[in-house]
Amino acid sequence: MIFFYNVIFVFFASWIGTYLYRMVAIKISILASPNFRTLHVSPVPTGGGIVFSAAFVTHLFWFWWIGQLSDDLFLVLGVGGGVAALFGFLDDVRDINASKKLAAQFLLSSWVIFWLDVDSLLYVGWLPTLIVILLTMLFFVWMINAYNFMDGIDGMAISGAVFISGAITLVLLLTNGSSELTILFMLLLSSSSAFLFFNWPPATIFMGDSGSVFLGYIFGSLILVTIMNDDISIWTWLIVFGYFFADTAVTQIMRVILVKKWYLAHRSHAYQNLARITESHLKVTGSVALYNIFWILPLTLWSALQPEMSLIAVVLAVTPGLVVAYKYGPVLSSP
Repeated sequence: MIFFYNVIFVFFASWIGTYLYRMVAIKISILASPNFRTLHVSPVPTGGGIVFSAAFVTHLFWFWWIGQLSDDLFLVLGVGGGVAALFGFLDDVRDINASKKLAAQFLLSSWVIFWLDVDSLLYVGWLPTLIVILLTMLFFVWMINAYNFMDGIDGMAISGAVFISGAITLVLLLTNGSSELTILFMLLLSSSSAFLFFNWPPATIFMGDSGSVFLGYIFGSLILVTIMNDDISIWTWLIVFGYFFADTAVTQIMRVILVKKWYLAHRSHAYQNLARITESHLKVTGSVALYNIFWILPLTLWSALQPEMSLIAVVLAVTPGLVVAYKYGPVLSSP
């Protein structure tokens, strides 16, 4: 019962904290101004991700303090997650250059690798440990950037976090998974749900890099931990991240093919183009949310409860996202 109360407390701490932070951000001008990449027309308070990330991290500290969270998980998720959020917030305030961001992302991935036995993770005894470590680092950097890429319209990234953490919580409950991990996902669901109230279209505050870097780092860490512990399969993760992974992968591949300077900042993701076409963040974010609930969630549960059907479920989950991302992504944006 004490854990239930903590989940409720995290929600209200995140909600009240976001409300107060927004007022402070307006007063001291921590604002995201419109530019060629954005789809908003007036300055909006940003950096709000520091609030829900702080609510999550402080409760991890509490659970670790009372002996309900292992040292490794606290160091990876609590300490590492806190550093990720703080670095992201610094970028929200000072706009750190790309090379320093990349260096920080590799450092964060190194922190996770140091505390987790990644060599046993992928069951690739035929690969040298150094290669496994390098692949893990690249995965982490990709996860952090992928989540940042999907934070391009109101509510998209945070509603995705709410859905993913909620879906994985349900999977763990139905499959009698680790109670420790179940609590972690419930805390993440609670803290991100509170922020969604403010970020749902039309957003009154943005999470900024303090939120997207934090979420990319946390989800990347939890993917590794749950696969290592045999709680969640890689197939289930591919399904639950179905649209996010499809949009990000197709966008990057097509930009390499179509755009000379593919590595520059852009706004050619399918969901961004659709928001411009429909002239509505709400229609696009709402459509993706409904797609997740009524298509991705059943496939996620099917994969978890009937592992032998996982590959079919992955194809069914990812294919619609790939089609939408190809039709409305960089191909549509390209001259």
